[in-house]
Amino acid sequence: MTAPAGRGDARQSGPRRPTADDGLLVVDKPGGWTSHDVVARVRRLAATRKVGHAGTLDPMATGVLVLGIGRATRLLTYVTGADKDYAATVRLGVATTTDDAEGEVVARVDASAVPRADLLARVAELTGDIRQVPSTVSAIKVDGQRAYARVRAGEDVELAARPVHVARFEVVAARTDVDDGVPVLDVDVEVTCSSGTYVRALARDLGDALGVGGHLTALRRTRVGGFGLAQARTLDDLGATPDDVAVPVVPLAEAARGVLPVRELTEPEARALSYGQGVDAHDGPDGPLAAIAPDGTLVAVVERRGGRLRPAVVFAPAS
Repeated sequence: MTAPAGRGDARQSGPRRPTADDGLLVVDKPGGWTSHDVVARVRRLAATRKVGHAGTLDPMATGVLVLGIGRATRLLTYVTGADKDYAATVRLGVATTTDDAEGEVVARVDASAVPRADLLARVAELTGDIRQVPSTVSAIKVDGQRAYARVRAGEDVELAARPVHVARFEVVAARTDVDDGVPVLDVDVEVTCSSGTYVRALARDLGDALGVGGHLTALRRTRVGGFGLAQARTLDDLGATPDDVAVPVVPLAEAARGVLPVRELTEPEARALSYGQGVDAHDGPDGPLAAIAPDGTLVAVVERRGGRLRPAVVFAPAS
């Protein structure tokens, strides 16, 4: 398979680009690239090996991929857990082995006469707190190995249903088309969902509920937590950064504010956390918090334990 343009491993000529600051980089991933491909490209652009991503996007998918650079890789756990927005197209009438357009077709059924009322009713049933069986070609590990690797090796893989939350599953438009001579119904949808939700599984389950089968033909992630397409940069745009300029990133404190509630600290509290000590919890939300010093520095991510806030990750340790 030919690598997408600009994805090769050729070294940059000329002086070494300055290393990017610690922070998050929001990339608009192009189609045909894996998330790992994007990480490899950004490692060269950011002049550091310390780059990771939050939440894999399949090669066919495009849109928001959040990368952590330097110390910001320690924020990626919290970015991964954030809710997400997607725009997608579901083809009703065609089922595939992977629940998306990259798989082999296993069934075609005339879906042109699916009543809109039935479509909306089945969409409503897939909204809210549901139990979802992930696609067998997902990255979920089964006995230490990715499910998709086991499937490609010829194994039969059965994944257990797990709870997910679909806050919004909205039909935007629907139109008839033809797939290999069979009339089908293409449905454009918008989805807001919890981490761990598979939109292609929603496509599969919607088709199954309507009795015609279905799969995903297009997927674009438009938001991860507080980061959307408005902040995303294309790889071409990033690659055009002058060689003597570091790739711009979202600074640590701003990045943390984009995915976590904030605890504003006093100077004594900031000092205590920098030494790995706890501080009084006071009132506030449960779960991890971004602890920000009076000067705007991200000191730590803290968690409530026994009435106090304890550092889970310290970003500004005492020197």
